[in-house]
Parts: sequence; structure tokens; C-alpha cells
Amino acid sequence: MAEDAARHADPRPRLGRGLAALLGDASQEPPPAARSGARKTPIEFLHPNPRNPRKAFPDDELDELAASIRERGVIQPVLVRPIPRVADAYEIIAGERRWRAAQRAGLHEIPILVVEAGDREALEIAIVENVQRADLNALEEANGYAQLAAEYGYAQADIARIVGKSRSHVANTLRLTNLPEHSRALLASGAISAGHARALLAVPDPDTVADRIVAKGLTVRDVERLGERAGQSHHAAKQAKPVDADTRALEESLGLALGTKVTIRHSGEAGEIRIAFHNFDQLDDFSRRLGRPAS
Repeated sequence: MAEDAARHADPRPRLGRGLAALLGDASQEPPPAARSGARKTPIEFLHPNPRNPRKAFPDDELDELAASIRERGVIQPVLVRPIPRVADAYEIIAGERRWRAAQRAGLHEIPILVVEAGDREALEIAIVENVQRADLNALEEANGYAQLAAEYGYAQADIARIVGKSRSHVANTLRLTNLPEHSRALLASGAISAGHARALLAVPDPDTVADRIVAKGLTVRDVERLGERAGQSHHAAKQAKPVDADTRALEESLGLALGTKVTIRHSGEAGEIRIAFHNFDQLDDFSRRLGRPAS
């Protein structure tokens, strides 16, 4: 009863029970969610999860892991869940890289730990396990966080708590999904770094600058300087346009109502409103006033 009341008090989903234990040492006692302890099963019984946030499995990494598996075997079981209505079939929740490398190593069986997990909990586990092992590239990590937010309504604070990262790290990582497709592809391939990608968010034409990074070896600081110059030019252009008395009065009225600085800029009937916030608590307050949780 108490558990049901707590669940209904906050509509946002929370971390599944036993998740920390599921990601711990394989030699530990299985968590309550586990159907049974670790056991071996034919490697062909396992199937990859199409919703796994990790998409890249470089051949050199798989070859290195396969060599280790030939020497010592698969030390940590692959975490799986049964595929409904299919006999002897399991979907991988965590450990797809181990499964792929084990195939390269010529193994016929692989140790597994079978758990009962819904789609949400399976996604949580996959993201946390990959983040903890630093197996995701920055874009995969960003897409995983975005998936939790879009499909299950997680706020940035929820994601930060689940993955054990700061809220600012989650916010900055999520911003990478705003890059244009070409820049995202360069990030995913490793041609540019996560630092480069974050700096690209401040330049007017990220794809062009991204190509310059690859061709000329621009540093992160080089890209940041380009963004600073673009910001200064943009600010100067806006400052050059006088603000009419009606707009200034509306800025002051909204600013007093919200307790922060409000800037309104328009050209004809179209324009934009900027609301300054000093911390995430203030941002959450603005979001509640607008009738939706902060993403």
C-alpha cells in the first residue's frame, strides 16, 4: 500500500528496484528481480536489443576483447530478459559487446543472468551500464538521455540521479542532439571530440566549422573563440536596433512578474522572448508556471 501511494505521489518513473545490484560484481548475490543465478546458455539464444543506446562496436575493440575472452573466458555474465512467447530466446539488456566478442572468440556458450525487466527498466540499465563503463560515445549518451526524456518523461534531475552524473553534465550532453546531422556524424565517428561538439553549438554554421576542425586540426579553444566572436557580432547587431517604449514597458512588466530579466526582440510581428535564470531551481519554477516540467 505504501509503495503504491509513493508511486502515485510522483507520476515520473523512477529507477527500477535492484538496478545497482544488477550492475555490480557478477559474483554478488542476485537481486530480487533476477529469475535465477548466472548460468551458461548457447550463444545463439541471445539477441541484441534494437533500443540499446550503444550503436558503435569498433572492430579493434571487439578483437581485443575477443583475445581476452579466449584466454580467460567471459568473466561477467551478460544481463538478459526473456523474449515473450519465444522459447530459448533472450534479449540482451547489458553486455552486447561481450556477446559480440565472444562470437569472435569462437565460444558456443556464454554466461547470462536472466532478469524480469520492462522496457523502461531495460533502457535504464543499458544506459547506466554503458555510462559507467564509458562505453558510449558522447552522441550515444545524449541520445540515450533524450530517449528517457521523450519516452518516459524524465527530467534532467531524474537522469542525473540515475546515471550518477551532475545535472549540468546531463544538460550539456543533451544539447549535442541539437547539432546538425553532419556534425553529429563526425562526433559519432570520433572525427571530432565531445569538447569540439559542445563548442560547435555556439557557432552559426556548425557543419562548416566541423569540417575545418577535421581538415585543419582546430582545437576546442579555437572553436570557442569562433563562437565568442559570432556571439559578440550578434549582440552588437541587436544592440544597434533601438527598443521602442512599448516593448521596454512589456519587458519590465514581465520581469517584475517573474523576478528576473526579460528581453524581447522583434522584427515586424515576429520575434523572441528571452527569460534569464540564475540556477536550475529558478528554471524549474518558470517551467511549473508554464504548466510543464523542465526537460
